[in-house]
Amino acid sequence: MIIYDQIFSTIKKDIKNVIIVEGGPGTGKSVIAINLLANLTKQGKLCQYVSRNTAPRVIYSAKLKGTLNKTSIDNLFKTSSAYTEIEKDIFDVLIVDEAHCLTEKSGLFNNYGENQIKEIINSSNCSIFFIDENQKVHLNDIGTKKEIKKWANNLNANVIEFYLESQFRCNGSDNYLKFVDYLLGLKDNYKGKINYDINICKNPQELEKIIKNKNINFNSRIIAGYCWNWDKNEINNTDYHDIKIDDYGISWNLGAKQTFAIDNSINEAGCVHSVQGLEFDYVGVIIGKDLYYEDGKICTNFQNHASSDPSFKGIKKIYKEDKERANQISDVIIKNTYRVLLTRGIKGCYVYCVDKNLNQYFKEQIELYK
Repeated sequence: MIIYDQIFSTIKKDIKNVIIVEGGPGTGKSVIAINLLANLTKQGKLCQYVSRNTAPRVIYSAKLKGTLNKTSIDNLFKTSSAYTEIEKDIFDVLIVDEAHCLTEKSGLFNNYGENQIKEIINSSNCSIFFIDENQKVHLNDIGTKKEIKKWANNLNANVIEFYLESQFRCNGSDNYLKFVDYLLGLKDNYKGKINYDINICKNPQELEKIIKNKNINFNSRIIAGYCWNWDKNEINNTDYHDIKIDDYGISWNLGAKQTFAIDNSINEAGCVHSVQGLEFDYVGVIIGKDLYYEDGKICTNFQNHASSDPSFKGIKKIYKEDKERANQISDVIIKNTYRVLLTRGIKGCYVYCVDKNLNQYFKEQIELYK
């Protein structure tokens, strides 16, 4: 990879660097991040893979175990809140995946530390931020190129930027990514054909049947918008259906585990927090009532979202103060969330929308551009 080589050679320079690597879904951000971690560690560099989301850290760590001892592997993967009290330039390299999900404060109640971007840059001689601002799915996400550059400047770090264009997921179809943006109302128009296996299902039962049939290599999953709460009393019971749509039901991933991507999880559904930064052969996406089609427009309503979703923590307070601002913020988060879900499949994506009008609209648009 040309950009990988360029990043690798940049790290060798004896100067405090902040490297920003921007790329959309499936452009290889995580692949480059993990390869950098492996090869820099082999060279004796003190480095860590950093992410706010637990799922990618757990998955990549689990895949590496067996080649090194458990403690050594676990020490390579850290949460973005781990650097609040680290001294300056302790690490050679910190590799931050899904940097758009970084927050200002850390801790369960967002009352710890000062700013995760500042703390990461301060802790390392070289910080690498892999970012896609269109994948921000939390109310308190602050990960933007502007914010990273601000702190790099404040900490006297040199900024280098790279952009990843090649798309390896979704059968390498950049057109599909553009189509998803159009489908969700993030773009006003679309030109071209969809060179990708996307289809609309008439009901969730059909979606589940298709995805189970596609699960030949145990790498297909059912995922859904976070419109149904997890029942904590039934969190390990696959026969209890958190998600209920008419006469259909399915459980959220058991124990709310972050190993949903590598477990035998075909009988459960995952949410965005279980799959962001990861990919599968095929995905079946259930779109909840937070996204609907009305008066010729794609609409959102955060009040149809599950109250337990951490993405919207604090939105009710904003809504009381300024309804329009709250709706604007939540509109972006909801559409970004489904953008993430609809782009997890390497080979194909099957969709069912709870809102009948949206299901019909999506079906018509897909048929029009296939």
